[in-house]
Amino acid sequence: MQETWSLQLKEKDGEALSSSIPSALVENQKELGIFLSYYFKREGAVVEQVLLKEEPEFFTENSGQLILEFDLVHFNDCLAIHEQKREELKVDFLIDPLTMKLILKGPYWPERGMDDI
Repeated sequence: MQETWSLQLKEKDGEALSSSIPSALVENQKELGIFLSYYFKREGAVVEQVLLKEEPEFFTENSGQLILEFDLVHFNDCLAIHEQKREELKVDFLIDPLTMKLILKGPYWPERGMDDI
């Protein structure tokens, strides 16, 4: 499984698109939580409070990797479970200058296949 998500970037006068990444992540914090929650749905967890941990690392002018830090919340009212811990995940990104989109690509997590009996 490898999830992708795209966010709209807002161009600021005289600044490169890469400088608008942190503000796009802050503005779309709830959407990022949904994107990252796909990775933890088998655990029954959701992601909240997504923040950029450090400055994005650029490999080319329009691509690179960033580290997202977030709260991973396990909640089950029937079992009286409410656990929360801070996690982080590396995410690759690509900036499309034509559409002004920030395309995020999560890590590849192989899905478990059928067990032999």
